[in-house]
Amino acid sequence: MSEQPHAETPMTEESTPSESQPSDELAQALAQAQANLDGWQRARAEFANYKKRVEKEMREAEERGALEAIAHALPIMDDFARALDNIPDDLADHPWVSGTALILKKFDKLLETYAVTVIDPVGQPFNPRLHEAIGMDEASETYPSGTVTATMQKGYVSGERVLRPALVRVAS
Repeated sequence: MSEQPHAETPMTEESTPSESQPSDELAQALAQAQANLDGWQRARAEFANYKKRVEKEMREAEERGALEAIAHALPIMDDFARALDNIPDDLADHPWVSGTALILKKFDKLLETYAVTVIDPVGQPFNPRLHEAIGMDEASETYPSGTVTATMQKGYVSGERVLRPALVRVAS
């Protein structure tokens, strides 16, 4: 095998590396990298916002469910309260009565946990959002027209949500 002398390939203008070609490619690559970074950061922020929104919606749904369950238990609480209010004197110190009173206290603690407050509006102006009028009384100096004169059944509210309106009598 004989070695042939290397013939140098003459450089033509086409094969001459252009000074601007690598910098154009680099600029395009950097621009593409920046666009990818921006897209990734935007997607990451959108996901973080989505995650926060879903967590908030889950908490609100859990609270709505708990408040709905509490609203269904309110008549039971009323019954316990009426039963305890009507205990004969000879049974007032009976352990069963004390146990029943503790059950009602647990219900009260549950209401406190969910920031449920009682609506007992005697002497306040009638508010159709919070009260349900079931009767009328004559207006007097004590209770002017449009004022709640008696609460027939307590109402309950948690924040802005009315769990049960108070049943009231209103001065006419």
